[in-house]
Amino acid sequence: MLLTEIAHKARVSPATVSRAINQPQLVAADSLARIRAVMQQHNYVPAPLNRRRGPKTHLPEQRRIGVWFVGAKANNPSLNWFQDQLLQVQSTDPRYRVDLRVLFSNTQDELPRNIAAEQLDGVIVQGMEPSASCLARLRETPNVWFMTRRSPGYPGDYVEPNNEENGSMAADYLKERGHKSVAVITTDPDYSAIVQRNEAFVAHAAKIGLTVHPLLGKSNPGGTSYLEIAPLQGESADLARRLLECTPKATGLYLPVDHFCGSFFRALRETGRKPGRDFEAILGNFNPVVYHNLDHSPAVIDINLPMLVRKVIDHLLWRIENPTAAGRIGITVSPRLILSESGNGTAR
Repeated sequence: MLLTEIAHKARVSPATVSRAINQPQLVAADSLARIRAVMQQHNYVPAPLNRRRGPKTHLPEQRRIGVWFVGAKANNPSLNWFQDQLLQVQSTDPRYRVDLRVLFSNTQDELPRNIAAEQLDGVIVQGMEPSASCLARLRETPNVWFMTRRSPGYPGDYVEPNNEENGSMAADYLKERGHKSVAVITTDPDYSAIVQRNEAFVAHAAKIGLTVHPLLGKSNPGGTSYLEIAPLQGESADLARRLLECTPKATGLYLPVDHFCGSFFRALRETGRKPGRDFEAILGNFNPVVYHNLDHSPAVIDINLPMLVRKVIDHLLWRIENPTAAGRIGITVSPRLILSESGNGTAR
């Protein structure tokens, strides 16, 4: 049976049939299913790989990489998210041949005890920023900083969410929804991602003619992040009280992170304020566990974590192959807006 006949019966081009045989990961799932059904129906078996024409599938060499959570305790189940995301990526794309090791260190001044024994090809650094002396000891191992809390002077490559775009997108959304007075409300105001989102929101909201009320909670001591400490209900109640004192009244609310929004919306509800009637909110992060336990469904800006994981792995693999490439390379990933149910429930 000729490839052209398979292509005709499967309603695809001959080139797509060739890719389905040699590079199936490049073919859309529905097309691949039709091609394979036709091949099975006609008992078509492709020639052995060494006798095929055209491009062949060349899976990359498997790499052993580590994800180093700096300033985190070992065996913390809340830090399994990277492994979960990687498994999803690997299930859809066989090119991500990665043997992952999860590493921990209690402070910024120490390397993980088992980092030498793991014989890693490269390291993804996440959590608190390692000290300069600690980074110097890691210099011979290709590494990439991932996500937030990186200082402007961090010397290495990095992959992170576009936090400035997050804040500006939130301001534009509230403007489009007709709000004239808005507030940015958050705990942990010194956390780097929150700082960037706050500043971008305030600047862009003022630029497009909105009245802006920044309502910031207390700083956490010692640089501890909200990843380890849950916000107190009393702090949410205080932020709700301060919101009600704003003049003019703020009806559009931006919460740059979502970890405290349940307690904050509960505090507003206790004052008699209702979403849709008294205020409209947009969140700067999408955690399904948090979001689906809220009493309403606000708009949300998703930082696009699956794409971030792909980008950091791609870049680390590139850095492993190009260890002497000069310069610091920074990559940011744009977020996406998910509208609330009252905004038609669609993403854009």
